[in-house]
Amino acid sequence: MTGQWRGLLFGTLVVLAAAAILVSLGNWQLRRLAWKEDLIARVAERPSGPVADLPPTSAWPDFDVDDGEYRPYRLSGRYLHGKEALVFTSLPNPKGRVGGPGYWVMTPFALADGGTVLVNRGFAPQGRHRQEDRGEALQRERTTVTGLMRPDEPRRSFLPQDRPAEGIFFARNVAGIAAARDVSGPIAPFTIDLLAAETPPGGLPQAGETRMVFTNNHLQYAITWYGLAAALLGVFASFAWTRLRRSPRQRA
Repeated sequence: MTGQWRGLLFGTLVVLAAAAILVSLGNWQLRRLAWKEDLIARVAERPSGPVADLPPTSAWPDFDVDDGEYRPYRLSGRYLHGKEALVFTSLPNPKGRVGGPGYWVMTPFALADGGTVLVNRGFAPQGRHRQEDRGEALQRERTTVTGLMRPDEPRRSFLPQDRPAEGIFFARNVAGIAAARDVSGPIAPFTIDLLAAETPPGGLPQAGETRMVFTNNHLQYAITWYGLAAALLGVFASFAWTRLRRSPRQRA
């Protein structure tokens, strides 16, 4: 190995390692792209599928929530309005007539077989989110409702602290809400977002506001990482070529 090549060896190894990392980040973004496109396809197709009866409580431990996500289900039981929870949200592009900052109205729904499902009855704007301010006649008798299945929502560490004494939460976390609102018995490992047709006559809570729009910038991110890797290799190749062409006296 000549002296010129020995002088470039360390730099070459560093550049190749950096380029490999950039390419791996691009590959990861392509995998994320495939996942996101699959999610978008599910969102587009599943809500319009046939309505199925909610799986019985005994089937919940083995139920595939990912497969049920965004599919419409029918469930019969009664609301436990006294254990209602309000989850803070913002609705910038509502399908109904109200939006902005407000709350998802999450109400436990007791099934005949002893299980309980957290039902997202819809959106209520700030200032009209309490039961007494929504202008609705609460349904206390046994009823049948239809909605889209949603997975449990983990509570992120950066979220504000819940205020369980006020019934205010910042994530639709099943275990957290159930414990704080003293919901006993088997709790479904998913929630149900009611369809728009389930909005009560007074207009609140405003159902049918399931979010089905997702940003998809993964291809751009992948191209960026690949471009950085190509640029790095190109700049180093130009540097190495220039250095190797210089005479020993010039290199000194």
